Amino acid sequence: MGKSTTITHFFKRKNLNDSEATTSDATLPTTNADIPIPGNIEIPIPENVDIHIPENVDIPIQENPHPKFQKIDTSLLERDPGLRQQIWDYHVNQRDEIRRAYHNYGVFQPTLSAYKKSGPEKHRRSFQDSWYNLFPKWLEYSPAKDAAFCLPCFLFHKPSGNPGKNAFMVDGFRSWKKVRNGTRCAFLSHVGKDFNSSHRVAEQRMDDLMNQPQHIDKVLNKQCHTEIANNRLQLKVSIDVVRVLALQGIAFRGRDESSTSVNRGNFLEILDVVASYDKKVAEVIAKAPKNATYTSPQIQKEILHVFSMKVMNAIREEIGDAKFCIIVDEARDESVREQMAVVLRFVDKDGFVRERFFGVVHVSDTVALTLKKEIYSLLSRYNLDIQNIQGQGYDGASNMRGESNGLQALISHDCPYAYYIHCFAHRLQLALVAASKAVIPVGKFFDRLAFIINIVGASCKRNEQLKLAQDAEFAYLIDIDELETGRGLNQKCTLQRAGDTRWSSHFRSISSLIKIFSPTCEVLLKIIKEGSTSSRQVEADTTYETLTSFEFVFILHLMKKTMELSDKLCQVLQCQTQDILTAMRLVSSTKELIQTFRDDKWDDLLTNVISFCELRSIDVPDMTARYVDRRGLARHQQDDFTIEHHYRVDIFCAAIDSQLQELNHRFNEHAVELLVLSSALDPYQARQSFRINDICLLVTKFYPQDFTEHEKEVLETELCHFEHNVVRHPEFESLSSISELCQWLVRTRKSIAYQLVFRVVILVLTLLVSTATTKRAFSAMNIVKTRLRNKMEDDFLTNSMLLYIEREITQSFSTDSIIDDFSNVKTRRLLFSLKNAL
Repeated sequence: MGKSTTITHFFKRKNLNDSEATTSDATLPTTNADIPIPGNIEIPIPENVDIHIPENVDIPIQENPHPKFQKIDTSLLERDPGLRQQIWDYHVNQRDEIRRAYHNYGVFQPTLSAYKKSGPEKHRRSFQDSWYNLFPKWLEYSPAKDAAFCLPCFLFHKPSGNPGKNAFMVDGFRSWKKVRNGTRCAFLSHVGKDFNSSHRVAEQRMDDLMNQPQHIDKVLNKQCHTEIANNRLQLKVSIDVVRVLALQGIAFRGRDESSTSVNRGNFLEILDVVASYDKKVAEVIAKAPKNATYTSPQIQKEILHVFSMKVMNAIREEIGDAKFCIIVDEARDESVREQMAVVLRFVDKDGFVRERFFGVVHVSDTVALTLKKEIYSLLSRYNLDIQNIQGQGYDGASNMRGESNGLQALISHDCPYAYYIHCFAHRLQLALVAASKAVIPVGKFFDRLAFIINIVGASCKRNEQLKLAQDAEFAYLIDIDELETGRGLNQKCTLQRAGDTRWSSHFRSISSLIKIFSPTCEVLLKIIKEGSTSSRQVEADTTYETLTSFEFVFILHLMKKTMELSDKLCQVLQCQTQDILTAMRLVSSTKELIQTFRDDKWDDLLTNVISFCELRSIDVPDMTARYVDRRGLARHQQDDFTIEHHYRVDIFCAAIDSQLQELNHRFNEHAVELLVLSSALDPYQARQSFRINDICLLVTKFYPQDFTEHEKEVLETELCHFEHNVVRHPEFESLSSISELCQWLVRTRKSIAYQLVFRVVILVLTLLVSTATTKRAFSAMNIVKTRLRNKMEDDFLTNSMLLYIEREITQSFSTDSIIDDFSNVKTRRLLFSLKNAL
């Protein structure tokens, strides 16, 4: 038996000869690849040194070993696969949330009018959007990198140094010649035939992630059917309360939400009211775990966000691939932050014109370039191609309408066929305001009108006196049988204050003064007699003299009549579904009515004014007497210059001529070739003369990118058939606008038979008429974001406004669908899907 080895033997120095022999026998490596490097040791590589790396060796990409946990808003994730952050760059505890967010967004498949070509000069190829239909579940395209990507592999792949394995995840695939190459197709090769291919494994992992029963914590905590139903009931109540509060535009939270507070805020108070009427709801809420009550402010915001995403997705689905027009305006909110409202106008699949609120964006300034970047960012977030912008609508601000550096110029540079149209309602407002200031007596009238309203409506006491004076007048008129009685008649009113930016408010202000003219005089007389100070008595006396002068009464009735003729146009121009051709026709008819009133209605107006004055004991001047100008110009007047001549020429004709001049200047349709050619599609004009050449010229000159050369050649023939079979159709006689024509074509399925004509109709309908929808959005913002809610975050403001404005879409969602989407946003403490019940 040999001598056993002791432990000291292992610590003895080796024989020098043995070491030399070992060294001499060893073969030194000749390349870097022959040097074994442990996998857990990082070797720094000097710059500018070429190192040979075999092709079949995977060198893993160094991922950030300890990415920081950062709060991430999943609604703002980058959608472009070529620009988005790699999944391993997120904190490990956030990756599943990011994966769910990208899964809910779906594959990024933008449809562009033209894709970038690459490759040899003679065989240049590009990405084809038809490939989306072949690989709808995973194929993505990045316009920024002009490359294809795979969504499942991006979500679940591991970093690798092999370029081939990173093609569809990191670098992007752009070898277009290898696509649709039979069995050697690069896309098919990426999917793989083996069920265990990396792509199929990634797809399975994505399905497992979205299927909650596959989570270990869910498997260990499976609940029975009853518990899941209770969970859904608990969340359903919170969802319904959020929906009600959002639709009403009122606050969610209270200042003190503790259990001892007497007012815990709208959300919790309404929740208690609902629970008091349903024992089951009260029991579920009472037994809910303290860490899963689903009533916290954060849960309220998440529910609101789910609603908002569903509304936006519904609007995006409505738009589809249709052309659209952007309507933009900006205003300050209650916290003095500049907000930009964006509205999209388009024609839906049923032929109806829609104007949908698409969001409000906080902007640091109102420079045109800043607004453009924010608009493009909002559109790209929802896969809307900017080349589909067919029109632009803003107000007359220089940063918007500027022809060189304005917003419309910047967008027109990128989208040459996005035609800018100045808001018709704003143009009408500018025309009427300019006309009112052009004639001195009319301008003085509006100043005096505002002063009268301020004097009479300055205090609660005077308002009460005005109501009592109306009661006395009603009683007197009823006694002498001059006033009809009945339910809803003879309602008391107050003097309406006019707004500078709303011309219709001037009409209402004048109408209210005429209606309660006598009670207003009674209040002024009472102030003259019983005024608290002499200055108030002097003001009331001056106001009374102005109010009871013949000139004031004459202009009062003149303005009422002219505004009555233009008020219809004001109201129609603010309609969301109004088309531009009908609007121009209404402008023309309004100008004709005003001209007719000028030519033929002088005598009627003068008779009404004199009758009004005599009934109220107002002195009426002798119209045949010589008029004396009190401004020192009497010596230059002719002897036959009568008072009637003054009122008729200097006031009546001058005021009306000023309005007509402004309307002709700002609504000169003959100067806009686009509108002239588009009018050929108006059913009213088509019945008189169907101008085929104008429609063909409209397509060739203004919409060349929307039609191929072959379609332009076929269009004329299709228009000839359209004239014989549609224009002469009996039902065509009843159509009054191009909007009705579009709906009728869809309803009768003639839009399929005459696809090219229908496309032209849609393009014309897409052109906007006014920006009233954005103004309504800011009115909603003032309701949602009040002085008491001025610290509202931008995301919460956008979501709240979206639900408040698009209330029809909001109400169309079932509570169960909201619960399902809410549970899929991220991992929840409770299960809400009945599929998980055993």
